[in-house]
Amino acid sequence: MKSFATIGLLIMSNIFMTFAWYGHLKFKELGWINNWGLPAVILLSWGIALFEYCFQVPANRIGFHENGGPFNLWQLKVLQEVITLVVFTIFTTVLFKNESFRWNHIVGFLFLVLAVYFIFKK
Repeated sequence: MKSFATIGLLIMSNIFMTFAWYGHLKFKELGWINNWGLPAVILLSWGIALFEYCFQVPANRIGFHENGGPFNLWQLKVLQEVITLVVFTIFTTVLFKNESFRWNHIVGFLFLVLAVYFIFKK
């Protein structure tokens, strides 16, 4: 169960992270953020990123093997990176229609899947 909790929390964390890092680029289309300066946009992103940390820190604490979880640090990091790319891909293809998902992206993701395989290999 700790592995599912860790992965679920990492997914939630990465949803907030993606919105914190890239959401302001889409918010600009809504109009209400157009007149904001960079410091205000940074504060908005920090506010969103707070929720990222509210999920990321517990995910790592629950998932880490020295705390009774199933993953070592290498495994936690690779899981987080793969989840980040999956969330980012969904975010980008749904919200940014002008960004295309090409064959080289798929090849890169396949290499990441191989990375997961090798990191988890005993």
